[in-house]
Amino acid sequence: MAKLHFLGTCSGTEPMPGMHHTSTLLEVEGEYYWFDAGECCSYTAFLSGVDVLKTRAIILSHMHSDHTGGLPDLFFCIQKMISLGRGQVVKDNTVQIRAPRLDLLNAAKALASGNLEDHSSLRFQTEDRLIEDGVIYEDEHIRVTALHNTHLREDGSRGWHAYSFLIEVDGKRIVHSGDVGKIEELEPLIGDGCDMLIMETGHHKVADVCEFAKAHCIPRLRFTHHGREILNKHSDMQALVDSYNADFVIAADGMVETV
Repeated sequence: MAKLHFLGTCSGTEPMPGMHHTSTLLEVEGEYYWFDAGECCSYTAFLSGVDVLKTRAIILSHMHSDHTGGLPDLFFCIQKMISLGRGQVVKDNTVQIRAPRLDLLNAAKALASGNLEDHSSLRFQTEDRLIEDGVIYEDEHIRVTALHNTHLREDGSRGWHAYSFLIEVDGKRIVHSGDVGKIEELEPLIGDGCDMLIMETGHHKVADVCEFAKAHCIPRLRFTHHGREILNKHSDMQALVDSYNADFVIAADGMVETV
């Protein structure tokens, strides 16, 4: 049975009480898949009982710091657990990483290892691959398909560096928006339907997202990457979401639920 852990639900704002930047953890059969790695993601996960050595993959939607600021510490936490004799990373001591830019990924590894010239001193291996449209990760538990979006205002002439994802797990289809330029850019991933949409509201109005989910018959909607609308008017936005009488939820840091 798969579970979702909402480790951080805030967009790239100044520090907010009780909130951290965006990171969502998918747990399947006691193993973990990270979707973005905002500040304090490993801290929140570890203190919640997550064994970081059971990490199978880390998938990054784009390289803005509110989605990657916790990545060096996640790497450090994994190698610290190894150095303390807690074992090795669950799958061949290797973490699969998918990212839109490998240069910035390597910088995060360098920070974790303390060696800017050579980050191979990490106590575990990584298999790093650039994200492109199509299936980017698949194992016996999950399958992840990526689709570029226009969050970074790119035209594709130099490639794409912001992505949304379709996660297939336990017979369910979950669309994870990442940060997206237009809500409609998610439609190819939704296809004939999805079981859940994890949607950022840092760049979109809550009402527009609710209407989009309703129009596409999406049964479960989880808001994350909260922007000013939710941060400044949470009670009003909660009332708006509740008015749809649907399984629509404004996620909070530390929230865990079954897929």
